[in-house]
Amino acid sequence: MVFEQYLEEKNINAEMFLWDNPKHFAELKKIFNEMHPDGFTAQKKFLINQLRRKYMLKQFA
Repeated sequence: MVFEQYLEEKNINAEMFLWDNPKHFAELKKIFNEMHPDGFTAQKKFLINQLRRKYMLKQFA
């Protein structure tokens, strides 16, 4: 799984996040690539929730 796909599964708009804060995006991507996605979720749970609120992926029904 790639980081961008992971963000999409967590309802986070990866493009918006990358455009708004490329340095933070790159840091998290590096950490994500070094560990299992479940471990990343457990370690960064509160951060993921903050990112989701800020960069919500728009869902169309």
